[in-house]
Amino acid sequence: MAGQMSENEIYELAKKRVEAKKGFYGNLAAWAIVNSVLVIVWALTDRGGYLWFLWPLCIWGFFVLVNFVQVFVLQGRGDKASIEREAEKIRREQ
Repeated sequence: MAGQMSENEIYELAKKRVEAKKGFYGNLAAWAIVNSVLVIVWALTDRGGYLWFLWPLCIWGFFVLVNFVQVFVLQGRGDKASIEREAEKIRREQ
């Protein structure tokens, strides 16, 4: 990093990263639940027919994958211990 960050700045950055991770897990859970329901609807109504559920599954899945990359690959749990772990990582990066 360019300069030393204050403890408050480190804590705020760590908190932001933890919130991003929690957001990703929420998106992933929503994707899994909604698409499971769509597959069930397809199976009960049109089994063997057109696989229409693949459209939302794949398109939304792509955006979940993009979110994963943003949160876990490009950025370096919401409880205090998780925030402290993130803050410690940031301190070591300096």
